[in-house]
Amino acid sequence: MSLPPAEQVAALNTALIVISGVFLLAGYVLIRRRQIVWHQRAMLTATTFAGLFLVAYVARYFLYAPKLFAGEGGVRVFYLALLLSHTVLAVAVGPLVLVTLRRALRGEFLRHRRLARFTLPIWLYVVVTGWTIFLMLHNVA
Repeated sequence: MSLPPAEQVAALNTALIVISGVFLLAGYVLIRRRQIVWHQRAMLTATTFAGLFLVAYVARYFLYAPKLFAGEGGVRVFYLALLLSHTVLAVAVGPLVLVTLRRALRGEFLRHRRLARFTLPIWLYVVVTGWTIFLMLHNVA
């Protein structure tokens, strides 16, 4: 059975952000192990896939009607609270990632590290809540 195009793009979006999240976690582990070159590669890969996700997400938004959450009651309240926190932090994390990345590329490692301590958990939260929202919207659980 083939998925409708909107569902295919939603699945692509989720795959892109999953890949971004995997490389984000790998980058964290690598820097903790002092494997700086591999950390850089992992973080650039995470950023690239997050950027691809953003392009696909915006394209899907303009091409297809958004999918509405069908749940009711407490689960709907939970979903909406999760969606609100995810959306606010997703808007904030973009500039944080870019500034954190710029500091690293300029060799401003102390400033990079200070900002990365805030950026990483926010980025991870956005990734995990994005996966959760997808699963809730598409009843995949």
